[in-house]
Amino acid sequence: MKKSERKPLSWVKLDNAAKIYPAVRRKKWSNVFRQSATLIEEIDKDVLSSALKTVVKRFPAIAARLRKSAFWYYLQEIDAPPEIMDEYSYPLTFMSRKEMRRCAFRVIVYKNRIAVEFFHSLTDGTGALVFLKNLVAEYLEQKYDISVPCEDGIVDRKAEPREEELEDSFLKVAGNVPLSRKDTTAWHMNGEPEVGGYLNLTCFKLSVNQVIEKAHEYNTTLTVFLGAVMMKALANLQKEKTRSRKKQKPVKLLIPVNLRSLYPSETLRNFAMFTIPEIDPRQGDYTIDEIVKVIYHKMGAEVTAKHMSGVIAANVKDEKNMFLRVVPLPLKNAVMKAVFDSVGECKSCLNLSNLGLVKMPDIMKKYVTRMDFILGVQAAAPYNCGVLSYGDTVYMNFIRNIREPDLERHFYNVLKELGIETVLESNRK
Repeated sequence: MKKSERKPLSWVKLDNAAKIYPAVRRKKWSNVFRQSATLIEEIDKDVLSSALKTVVKRFPAIAARLRKSAFWYYLQEIDAPPEIMDEYSYPLTFMSRKEMRRCAFRVIVYKNRIAVEFFHSLTDGTGALVFLKNLVAEYLEQKYDISVPCEDGIVDRKAEPREEELEDSFLKVAGNVPLSRKDTTAWHMNGEPEVGGYLNLTCFKLSVNQVIEKAHEYNTTLTVFLGAVMMKALANLQKEKTRSRKKQKPVKLLIPVNLRSLYPSETLRNFAMFTIPEIDPRQGDYTIDEIVKVIYHKMGAEVTAKHMSGVIAANVKDEKNMFLRVVPLPLKNAVMKAVFDSVGECKSCLNLSNLGLVKMPDIMKKYVTRMDFILGVQAAAPYNCGVLSYGDTVYMNFIRNIREPDLERHFYNVLKELGIETVLESNRK
């Protein structure tokens, strides 16, 4: 086929959640997250490159670059897969605008680990996991001459993308009555910034069975229980930093919610919202049991289709505003950044994002020994935490851009008091 006869590259508008991320970028902060799979043998880069070439064609809205027009950003599929990269000294290095214009995701290899880092406008944790699992499945098929069945998120990678995977599901489920975004500001941690943008990563490896058993003692789920441990650690840390109880601020945890569990959607684009449980340390010390009840009732009230439709409606209303639609992109970015700074990440101490139990076909389990999920730090706060379970292990990845590991220390101490055994790993210099 002659160059002039090539099929034009497809493009899609950013989904409702994705629109905020290009607008709120900073010179030293880009909203990027990582998912990775560790295999039994060292990665063959040539085979991985071949696998990536196949997979990018199947997921054009994820294997994309960020472009902009006079009024909006949009995603355009890439015409060729990116080069496989070697690992840096730390994960989630800054992704520049120039890099995003070429390709808004990276594939990184370190020994027997395949990692993919995504700019958040491409997809959420669920969509990213589907992309990674299919990349690993294609790699295993080419490397070991096996056949991986289409189940547990594995798709036919030679087939055309399905329309359902490409839709902006936010627009379909938005309610008629938008809910208010008003909320209180949370306490924020601080410390000595790392030099050169270095990010410290600490992984807590916990026994799935032990954590679930302990969660059941509190009549709750693994996510709620780990959220309670995190909030207890945050409260203990603030108490250590701020002796005066009157000067302490609310401890608030942002817990993302996969909306696919509430609505019939098969989209691989962003389709998550959040709930933000909080405790007020000025009222006194909280027990784990009390915090469990706070999170449980908050999630019970808000993680419903009706409530989330109202929250989504507020965002969709802004998107449909005729004035905003015709405002030039630079001014639109300034408005969205101001809104993000006033009602965005300042409303929580950190994110605790749990992808849950990662499932894959049995034949893949023989080759995949571990999975990890790593969030980037917040724009104006030094921590975040990504969680998933694979096999019999819970992997909790704390990331921070300050030197002091104070939150990790308090989190470890709370786990120890509860009798939960922990294995720690760190990239600490």
